[in-house]
Formats: sequence, C-alpha cells, structure tokens
Amino acid sequence: MTEKLIFEISRPGRRCVRLSALDVPEKPLDDILPGRHRRSTPPRLPEVSELDVIRHFTRLSQMNYCIDTNFYPLGSCTMKYNPRIHEDVAGLDGFRRIHPYQPFGQVQGILQLLDEFTGMLKKICGLSDFSLQPAAGAQAELLGMMIVRAYYRKKGEPRKKIIIPDSAHGTNPASAALCGFDVVEVKSNAMGQIDIKALKEAMSPEVAALMVTIPNTLGIFESEIREICETLHDAGGLVYCDGANMNAMLGRVRPGDMGVDLLHLNLHKTFTGPHGGGGPGSGPLGVSKALAPFLPVPRIEHKHGTYMPGYAAPDSVGRVKPFYGNIGVIIKAYSYLLSIGQDGLSGVSEAAVINANYLKQRLSGHYDIPYPEGCMHEFVLSGRKQKKLGVSTLDIAKRLLDYGFYAPTIYFPLIVEEAIMIEPTETESKETLDAFVDAMIKIAEEAQNTPELVRKAPHNTPVGRLDEVKAARKPDLRWSFS
Repeated sequence: MTEKLIFEISRPGRRCVRLSALDVPEKPLDDILPGRHRRSTPPRLPEVSELDVIRHFTRLSQMNYCIDTNFYPLGSCTMKYNPRIHEDVAGLDGFRRIHPYQPFGQVQGILQLLDEFTGMLKKICGLSDFSLQPAAGAQAELLGMMIVRAYYRKKGEPRKKIIIPDSAHGTNPASAALCGFDVVEVKSNAMGQIDIKALKEAMSPEVAALMVTIPNTLGIFESEIREICETLHDAGGLVYCDGANMNAMLGRVRPGDMGVDLLHLNLHKTFTGPHGGGGPGSGPLGVSKALAPFLPVPRIEHKHGTYMPGYAAPDSVGRVKPFYGNIGVIIKAYSYLLSIGQDGLSGVSEAAVINANYLKQRLSGHYDIPYPEGCMHEFVLSGRKQKKLGVSTLDIAKRLLDYGFYAPTIYFPLIVEEAIMIEPTETESKETLDAFVDAMIKIAEEAQNTPELVRKAPHNTPVGRLDEVKAARKPDLRWSFS
C-alpha cells in the first residue's frame, strides 16, 4: 500500500473550509498583531479539499500496525490485547469529569479505588505498600534507587554499589547511575541464571542492592532466588526486582515471599493498559515494611470513614509525579483485576508460559536455542545459524514484516549472539502462534535457499530497507515544496 505525501496531492487554490463574510468591525492588523510578530512570507501549507484530507489520513491510519490488527511477538514488552471494556470504564463520566483540585469530599470514589487497587497489588506481590505515582517502569526504577539511597543515608551507611546481572533490563544500570551508584555487573552461568559464586565474590560492605529481573531477559526463572536474596540480606543489602515480566508470575509467585525488598510493575504491560502510542504508562513501586516510610507523598489514608491525602512522612523522598500518577491507566488496571478475579491471575501466567514454550519447541529445529531448558513467558532464539549463511538477525526481522508480523526484539539480551527475543503473551490464539511459526520457518528456509531475498527485505511494506545508521546520525527532516 502506497500513499503520497499530503504536499504531493496539494493543488493551488483548493480549500477545506471557506470562511463566511466578516461580521465584526474591521481593525487594522497592526492593532491585533504587530508586524514584528508576523511572518514575512506565508507558511508552506498543503492546499487540499476536505475530502482529500479525509481520504489521505484514513489511508494512513490503515497502514498503522497495532495490537488490534496484528501480532506483536515483542520480547520483554508484553504487548497483550487491551480489552475495550476497561477503556469504557475509565471513560465513565464519574472518572472523566473529576479534577485533582476538587475538594476531597467530592472525590471519595476515585480515592477509594486507588486505595483498593493498592491493596490488590500488595496482595498479589506480597509487599508492604505501594506508590502509584511513577509514570512508567523506568521512573519506578529511579524512585526505587532514590529510596535505596535515602534508606542507607538514614542508617548512616552511604553505600555506593549496585549489582546488576548481565541478563537484566537495560534501564536498570541507567537508573542506578542516575542516583549516583556505581554499577557492578555479575555474569550469568551456563543455565542462564545468576552465577551465585560470582555474586558472592562481588559482595562487599559497599553494596547497597541487587537489581534483578525475574524471570530474566532470557525468559528463565532464577531458581536460586531465595539464596540470592539471603546473600544480599546477610550483607545488609537490598533486592530490587524489575517486575516488567510479572506476566509470568501472576497468581503463582509473590516476589515479596521470595525476599524481594522493592518491586516495580508495568500497568501498561501486565495489567493491560495500552502500551506505547496507545496511551501513557504507569509503574507502581512496591516496597517492604522497612522501606515504606520513604515512599512518595501524598499517600491515601482512610480515617473515620473518609479518604484523605496524607503528608506526614518525614522520610519520604518526595513526589516523582503530580498527584497520584496516571489515573486513567490505573483505572483500567483496576477494572482488569476485577474482571479476571483472583483465580484468573494464575490462568494468565499459565497461558503465557504455555504459549512461549509452544513457540520455542516448534522453532527449535530451525533456529539455535542457546538455553534449551523450559522457559517462562518469553524465550530467546539465536540467528547465528542463519548468520553463517549470510543472513543476519536484522534481515530475519525485516523479512518477517513481509509476512504481516511485527518483528520480535532483536540483539537483546546482549549475552546472546544474534538474539531474537520472543514473547507471545497469553492473549494470542494457537492459530496466530502457528501462523507466526510458519512464517519463521519459511524465513529459515529462505535463508538457506534464497538468502538474497531475505537480505533485501522488506519487499511488501510502504517503505523498504532504510539506512538506519544514517537516519540516526544525519536525520533530514526538511521537506522541499514548490
């Protein structure tokens, strides 16, 4: 499908709207807008009819790739379907028309919802308290590191180091560094898990915390997580869990029970708030009892039958987001939890894990599997077999677009050569998964028999292969129109 630029369909003299005659007294333009603020030449705008505009942007919208139209096997991102009923709930007048500056007596309903939702997260995750303020997982990580720093300052122990496994999410070291910590990397063992011996060797009185992703970015559960947590706690350290992968553990494992001290969740991933361009994110941060005093204010308090904001928290690290966070996303997540119920949580994680293992098993004969043991909700293939044929992982991803599928996460995690990271989520049907497998197998065959076809992909998309390095380093955003 091709579509010209709107400037290319422009024709001199065409208009969408023609204004009626002036019905107010005329005034000199200089009285309204001084000449120094006006353009010397008219702006270069397209001249098109209303029908031209409607058709142009409608056609563009039909070119969009979205979860409503196609499958996103995007590893580490949990691009699951967002049920429309939750959008409807968040759009109810009682939610849509309130304002955070209203008297608290007029917004008891939303305050009750936020309080109840916090209670749900505490129960699901086994932690003492949550803040709903962070706007996304990365901001929650930053808040978590701020709390770790404040906790040790309060104790008079200015610890400087954060340990991060090489299988962790890429934002973890950035969040630690932003708070002034030194990052210490720990290697994975042959099973794709944290090397306990290497972890213990990295421990010292300067270690403040370990930031661990569970399951890790290889899709593998840290089977020795209890010993890992004990190792940190025995040295007076804390354990931060990146909960972006909570889709694998819902209803089955509570991070707090494993010994985790801090955990962030991504409501726009696991809890079905729209992801990416579909809306803002939300990254609640949960903490253990010892760290609860450091959470942001205000906090919702329920006293004498009334919900009120609480500011009496002298150890709080302060706000990280206005008011109580991205309320619309929180409402959708609350609605989601009510709709599936406590029993439905385990069904989510079960289906996600089954789907991932099904894909991994079906693709194992066509791509290298660096860690062949069972996975959780996602797994990592390697395109190194195809690379020997002159076809890179990037080529495979581009060719997949021709088959109507969004490309998986590629070249991450960094510890796998030619990595292809796939997460199907629980919302996809077996028919969709089979179609994806068929496309991946077909590409593997093409890499063997017609590698040039794959190297030059995509062939059927509106835009072909771009020079990505040049686009990043020398972007040309100009448009010449005459």
